[in-house]
Amino acid sequence: MSSALVAGRPRAVLADLLPAASAPAARVRDAALVVGGAALTGIAAQLSLPVPGSPVPVTGQTFAALLIGASFGPARAMLSMTLYVLAGMAGTPWFSEGTSGYGMPSFGYLIGMTLAAVVVGELARRGGDRTVVRTVATMALGSALIYGVGVPYLALATGMSASEAVAAGLTPFLLGDALKVALAMGALPAAWRLVGRRRPEAD
Repeated sequence: MSSALVAGRPRAVLADLLPAASAPAARVRDAALVVGGAALTGIAAQLSLPVPGSPVPVTGQTFAALLIGASFGPARAMLSMTLYVLAGMAGTPWFSEGTSGYGMPSFGYLIGMTLAAVVVGELARRGGDRTVVRTVATMALGSALIYGVGVPYLALATGMSASEAVAAGLTPFLLGDALKVALAMGALPAAWRLVGRRRPEAD
């Protein structure tokens, strides 16, 4: 991974470019982004396909979590994903396939998504979403963090061996993740080109 992803002064992320005329307006904007990001993740989670032999479905929520991280920055991404997870634990039926709670074997992926969104958000503040190469590296790291938490949790929750958990909770999703990374590597740098300006310094 390029050292440019982890070095340099913090910069603005895409959400920072949304207008806010005053500090109170900025707080309202940020609150709306946090709630909207949680809702977006819940909607994306309903784009779900079961995987034969695995308790973990293919969903759109991993892509949503990574996109929120890159677009919102680490603080807002953490709040948004934490809201999503806590509301789902409390009974909001917006986890995959309309489920809620915290007893499912795939719950570790939600923890991983929260961690990944924060890390991806921090990398975006360091320029990790400005070019195709950087975006690929940023999203690949985010995906690795999701599996780094989700697969061991799956093994512990189901009693699977490590190899069984990898076969059920990682291998079937690699192609889909490659497609998600491809979408991100086109969308994020293109968004910055569309903005047509250098990122201002982060506050």
